Amino acid sequence: MKNTQPVSLKQVKIDKGFWGYYRDLAFSSMIPHQWRALNDDLSDAPPSYSLRNLRLAADRNRGLSSGETYQGPCFLDSDLAKWLEAAAGWLAARPDEQLEKSIDEVIDLLAAAQEADGYLNTFGSLVLGKNRWRNLRDEHELYCSGHLIEAAVAYFEATGKRRFIDIMERNVACIAEAFGREPGQRRGYPGHPELELALMRLFHVTGNPHHARLARYFIEERGQQPLYFEEEKKRAGREQADWPPYIRPPLRQYQAHKPLKEQQTLDGHAVRALYLLSGLVDVAAESGSSELMQTAERLWDNCIRHRLYVTGGVGSTHHGEAFTFDNHLPNGTAYAETCASIALVFAARRMLEVQPRSAIADVMERALYNNCLASVQLDGTRFFYVNPLQVWPSASQQEPDHWHVKPERQKWFGCACCPTNLIRLLSSLDRYVFTYNSQTIYQHLYIDSEAVFSMANGLVQLTCRTRYPADGAVTLHKDGAACRLAWRVPGWCRQHTLMQDGRQVVPDIENGYIQIDCPAGPVTVSLTFDMQPCRVTCDPAVPENIGKVCLQRGPLLYCLEEADQGRELWRLYLPDNSPVDLDWHQAWPGDIPGLKAAGYRQADGSVDSLYRFAETPELVPVRLNFVPYYVWGNRGPGEMLVWLHALPG
Repeated sequence: MKNTQPVSLKQVKIDKGFWGYYRDLAFSSMIPHQWRALNDDLSDAPPSYSLRNLRLAADRNRGLSSGETYQGPCFLDSDLAKWLEAAAGWLAARPDEQLEKSIDEVIDLLAAAQEADGYLNTFGSLVLGKNRWRNLRDEHELYCSGHLIEAAVAYFEATGKRRFIDIMERNVACIAEAFGREPGQRRGYPGHPELELALMRLFHVTGNPHHARLARYFIEERGQQPLYFEEEKKRAGREQADWPPYIRPPLRQYQAHKPLKEQQTLDGHAVRALYLLSGLVDVAAESGSSELMQTAERLWDNCIRHRLYVTGGVGSTHHGEAFTFDNHLPNGTAYAETCASIALVFAARRMLEVQPRSAIADVMERALYNNCLASVQLDGTRFFYVNPLQVWPSASQQEPDHWHVKPERQKWFGCACCPTNLIRLLSSLDRYVFTYNSQTIYQHLYIDSEAVFSMANGLVQLTCRTRYPADGAVTLHKDGAACRLAWRVPGWCRQHTLMQDGRQVVPDIENGYIQIDCPAGPVTVSLTFDMQPCRVTCDPAVPENIGKVCLQRGPLLYCLEEADQGRELWRLYLPDNSPVDLDWHQAWPGDIPGLKAAGYRQADGSVDSLYRFAETPELVPVRLNFVPYYVWGNRGPGEMLVWLHALPG
């Protein structure tokens, strides 16, 4: 069913331009910083306990005991696994002997911690003991296995070493023995999806069809009667923690209230929902099930049409870190978890493999350049878990429904899923630029890069040179065999031109992709996408944004900050007829300009009263200075605002 395939980690090289800066940041700052965090070596930050717990589990299996016990939440293996996957991406791009040695030492610990039957989970070994699998809904054993599998696949792709893969295949065999529809097996599935997509990655590397079959079982068994999580709760003879009454039915939080094929909306915990969607797309594509693919399309469309923030964030409430209902997109209390936006990128790439469509790549780009990138400080050492569209520090400090909204990034978290997820995305960014088949190479993201493809007619070398998103000029040099090249026309672009070997051409456009046939040998193509600042408005079905506007230039959303405009940003207006200009005096990494426009601030007024009768607001002219959303919060804590009042001209 797939029309294209992804590239491998070593197939694409990214070391220049805008993303070259962030890759350098990931490799030089973020990975070492997070390694220290995982070793509980960051001052003034919550301990991770990840490596500590792994060493305890390994020692216990070796017959050693210190008397210490497991510390922290049950899912800490996943934080370490995501760091391992990111570090493998580093090795694929830049061999590093010391880093490889550190990874191998962790793999030694994993091998030592693995139980005789293949079970591998530090919380399970140190806390659950014989009660493994007792609470699939909440205790994350299968989720952690999924992340360890992904790390093992990445390490194998980077180094060719099989030991980690072999460890995880033993773990998968243990899981496959425990779960399924045969007598004596549990008819369960992960409370937190992740294993499904990981099994498909393992299948694509090993070719073992048992992995794909197990993934399909988990996808198709989910939500079947009798509901496994309800049965599990009865067997436990105790009350599992349930979600508040406004999350109804409760199993919607886990996408387990009915079979996936019957679900019409993307519900519940946003990260779980989108990891599940990624696994669903993989299983549908491999199995050829049109019913499963239609389910994936339906859930994707619901998310993008009704539940997506303009920044590419998803998840509108901190209650359950979840989706709520269509068109409910509050700005000041948005959750928009970093992991959820990253999961959206994962799902988008898989959808693109099935059928390249520019609208899907637009969503991937929106999430990547805005919500995902905003989560890390410019020095790579502090992070946002939550990515709101409006920040009022006083509310964050004093109002319970804003407690999750932080006006500045944090060094680390007790639940540190987001920082480790971000670096594995950055280290595997190569996989998101292109997909291809035997005849055509599709470019979804305009990233300064070099790539090699094995096509039907032979090898093709492709070099992309661009300052994007600083400007919309992209030059592509192709050499090697004859092939067809396809480039996305971004949804924000109103005008574009294409030059082939110095001649302007009018190419075919299919599903939003410019397509040209290139002969064997060298070909140079120059693309120019008009990148003027534009105003963005929202569907009037979203009450939060009625009468409001925000600014976008290229893929980048912009916002206002207290550092430039003072406090009470909600008083500001942008007139419809006010020109928006580039502000090169406030350039950011990658040579990204700010934006500036003439606007107004509503004055206090003449009446000293909370409420006024028929007083015409006094609007005072001000200059509005907009910064890219991804850099907000780098100049100290303060207010931030994406959507501001539009003033009809």
